[in-house]
Formats: sequence, C-alpha cells, structure tokens
Amino acid sequence: MAHDRIHARKPTHDRERWSVGTIEAVRERDGHCVFEVATNEGDVIELVVTVAIRELVLERLDLAEDESPIGARVWYRKHGG
Repeated sequence: MAHDRIHARKPTHDRERWSVGTIEAVRERDGHCVFEVATNEGDVIELVVTVAIRELVLERLDLAEDESPIGARVWYRKHGG
C-alpha cells in the first residue's frame, strides 16, 4: 500500500509540493491510521499513514497529554501528489 505524507511542522524541503490543512479526525482502519484533514479550499480529505507515522506526528504537535489533535495545523501530500 502506498501511504500519504503528513508533517506536524512546516517542511524545509520542496515546500511547493506540500499543502496545509487542519486535522478534523484521526482514526484507524485496516491496521493503518487515517487523518481526516480539512484543506484550505474547505474540502475534507483522508490521508492514510502507518501507525508509527501517526505517533510521530502527534508527538511533534506538542500537545498536552489530554489535548486533542483536532484543529491542529499540518502539512500533507497525497500519494502521487
């Protein structure tokens, strides 16, 4: 399976290839993590990543232990994008 890309911090490389969005939901499906992200255009897209990438992104958001990632800004690339 080809996975999408997601960063909690602004990328330092190939910036023109990344889009900015806001996390709407985070869930699991078929052993993978799905981030639902609202785009700047108002659409909601699904980004499918590994559980390890989910943990890395959530850790880098610097959230308090009981704080939700909903509403956090992320940078993303859909597979092939």
